[in-house]
Amino acid sequence: MWVWHKVFGSFMGYDNSWAWVLSVVFLVFTLRLILFKPFLKQMDSQLKMQAVQPEMKRLREKYKDDRQRLAEEMMKLNKESGVNPLSSCLPALVQAPVFIGLFHVLRMFQPVPEAGSETGFGFRQNVYFFGASDVQSFGLAKIFGGAPLSSSMTMPADQLLHMAGDRGTIITVGIPLTILAGFATFLTSRRSVLRQREINPEAAATPQTAIMNKLMMFVFPVFVVVGGPFFPLAILFYWLANNSWTFGQLWVAHRMQDRKKAAQALIVEEAKEAAKFSKPTPGAKPKPGAKPVAGAKARPVVQPKSRTEQPADPPTGTSLTKQPATNPDPNDGGANTTAAGGGGSAGGGAANGTASNGAAGGSAAGAGASGGASRNGGGQRPGGRSPNRPSNNRKKKPGNRR
Repeated sequence: MWVWHKVFGSFMGYDNSWAWVLSVVFLVFTLRLILFKPFLKQMDSQLKMQAVQPEMKRLREKYKDDRQRLAEEMMKLNKESGVNPLSSCLPALVQAPVFIGLFHVLRMFQPVPEAGSETGFGFRQNVYFFGASDVQSFGLAKIFGGAPLSSSMTMPADQLLHMAGDRGTIITVGIPLTILAGFATFLTSRRSVLRQREINPEAAATPQTAIMNKLMMFVFPVFVVVGGPFFPLAILFYWLANNSWTFGQLWVAHRMQDRKKAAQALIVEEAKEAAKFSKPTPGAKPKPGAKPVAGAKARPVVQPKSRTEQPADPPTGTSLTKQPATNPDPNDGGANTTAAGGGGSAGGGAANGTASNGAAGGSAAGAGASGGASRNGGGQRPGGRSPNRPSNNRKKKPGNRR
């Protein structure tokens, strides 16, 4: 505050009342700006704590009869999740000493009993970094003509007389400041409660959380309004500036969190779409060097047939052409069968040997047919032909006779 008073007093005047008001307000802004990064970490820690609430609930139910084991498991869970429960207390722990220190300094600026003084009161000579002139300048600084910054609405009349203050003016200035400070506290608490219900509705619905939310939304603002008349006007300016900054800081931090969550959700959605389209179609061959996709089904492997299962080659001498079907004659006995066998031999001979071998096969066929006919009582038809087979008597080429 001393630094900011020197800054604003350099162009507004060191005895200017609004230079002191701005020094108090910018003291708040400087402190909150320093704590902005820890505040963001606190918000992230709260999100992580809300994310692990279901697991904590499970641990409480599992180890409800063993408090030591429950504490160990919860510490382990917080460590694995990166949650630090004490990080949420850092901004409050830092702001509390500043508020107490400012309140103490402002009380030191008030007049104290002094013997030999016309009013019986006087200002201190030195207050920490402030000299006697600074203490007197702040003690006599008035806003709106008659409301000293170090005075309160319930200040004793003799002290107020030494500062030449007017109680009516002090009340006229103090009541609106008190109401505005209480309203800013209510808006800040309401913003925090609504955010908690939005992020983790289950935790916000518990009885303990509901009680704390009611305290934040109603008790704290009422405390500011009720306690306002007993605090100096400079403290009311401090409350108004601090709660207004907190409300704006929450709005900015929540927007940053929403954008971060939206970006993370977009990345996850794009990864799912990429995984969906990267799966190969059934039966498609994978590209060389392509990595396997998680969830894709492997193609069935077809084993080649062994050599024993390959179809055998036709035996030597077997005709590959389909022979016409024959209808056996019951009167022929075995003649037709023998003749057919002989014909096959003749064909084989013609295909694999010489013409003479084929003729010999034909003669053997004729002999077989005659033998079959004689055994069956002369079933040979005239001409020696079978009714269903053509004659095997072919004209022999010259030079093939034996």
